Amino acid sequence: MKMIQRVVIGDGERGLVYRNRQFQRVLGSGAYWLFAPFSQVEVVVHDIGKPEYAGRDVEALIGALGACLSEHFALADLGMTDVGLVLKNGKIEDVLAPGTRKLYWTGLVPVEVRAISVADSLEVPADVARRLRQLGVLDKVAVSLVVPAESAGLVFIDGKLARVLEAGAYAFWNFQKNVAAELIERRVQALEVGGQELLTRDKVSLRVNLAASLRVVDVVAARTKVAKYADFVYRELQYGLRRAVAGKTLDELLGDKASLDADIFGYVRGRVTDLGIELLGVGVKDVILPGEMKDILNSVVQAEKAAQANVIRRREEANATRSLLNTARLIEESPVLMRLKELEALEKVTEKIDKLTVFGGLDGLMKQLVSLKQ
Repeated sequence: MKMIQRVVIGDGERGLVYRNRQFQRVLGSGAYWLFAPFSQVEVVVHDIGKPEYAGRDVEALIGALGACLSEHFALADLGMTDVGLVLKNGKIEDVLAPGTRKLYWTGLVPVEVRAISVADSLEVPADVARRLRQLGVLDKVAVSLVVPAESAGLVFIDGKLARVLEAGAYAFWNFQKNVAAELIERRVQALEVGGQELLTRDKVSLRVNLAASLRVVDVVAARTKVAKYADFVYRELQYGLRRAVAGKTLDELLGDKASLDADIFGYVRGRVTDLGIELLGVGVKDVILPGEMKDILNSVVQAEKAAQANVIRRREEANATRSLLNTARLIEESPVLMRLKELEALEKVTEKIDKLTVFGGLDGLMKQLVSLKQ
C-alpha cells in the first residue's frame, strides 16, 4: 500500500486536496508528493479554462478559504435585487439571477462579476441587450420588444401597466416579477365585415358587405378599456349595419347608399371614441339580393324603360305630325312651294327608274301636274 501519492497539476488546472473528505488546500500547477496513509487523501483536478466552479461544495470552500478565497476564486454574491453580469476577458459572457452565489476560478481567464440593481428599473441597458442578443440568451433572461415606427409598446409588470414605449428596441429583466410587453399598431387599419344576412324595413332579405378604416389614437385606452379593440369594432359595425338596414326600405337602400354609410359611421364612431379609436370611414361595398328578387327588379326596370321608350316615341310622332301639318298649311298658301314639292317628288321618282317617256313635251307634263292659282 502506497503511503505517498504523487500528483501532477497542469498549467490550466487546479487541484483541490481533500483528506477524509474534508477540504485541505488548493494546488497550483506543478508536481506534488502527498502523504496519504490508508488512501485518506483525494485530489480533485479542475480545468480552469472553464472558470465556472462545478463542484457542490461552494459554501464549504468559501468558509475554509476565508480571506484567501480571492487568491484562487472570484466570488459572485448577488443580492435579491441585483442581476449579475459575468465578464470574461472584459466581455459579457453570462447572466446570473438575483440571489446567486457562485465561484469562478481565477489565474487563467480574467473573470469579473458586475452587479446591476433592478430595484428601480427592470430595463436592460442597450449595450448589454445587444451583447446578450448576440450570445442568444436575451430571451431566456429578459422580455424583448422591437417597436417599429407608427407603433407603440406597452409594458406590464405583474399585470400593471408600467410604461408606454415609442419606436425603438427594448428589453426588460424577467427575474422575480412577471413582465409582459405588447405591440399596438398606430397606422390606419382596414376592417372587413362580409356576408351579413339582413332584413330591410319592407322585409326583403339581402346580404351586405361592409368595409371600414380605423386608427388607434390612444394606445392605453385601446388596450386597457376593452379586451380586443379590433373585435369590439367589428361587432359594433355589425350592429350599426343591422340598425341602418332595418330602418330603410329596399328602394331607399338602392337609391341612396351614401345615407346608409353615414348612419353606420355615426353610430359606430360614437361607440368607439372613448376607447381611443378613431373611425376614419365606413362604406358599403356590395348589396347582394337573392335570385328571385333580382328577377323582380329586372322586370321592374325593363317595364320602366319600356314605358319611357313609349313616351319618347309618342312625343316624337306628335312632333312629326305637327311638322307635317305646318308644311301642308304653307303649301296651301303658296302654289310656288307646291310646285317645288312636286319637283322634289319627281326627282325622287326618276332616281329609281331607268327610262321615262314623256308625251306632250316637258311643258305639258308640268302643266298637267299642277294648276296654278290665278
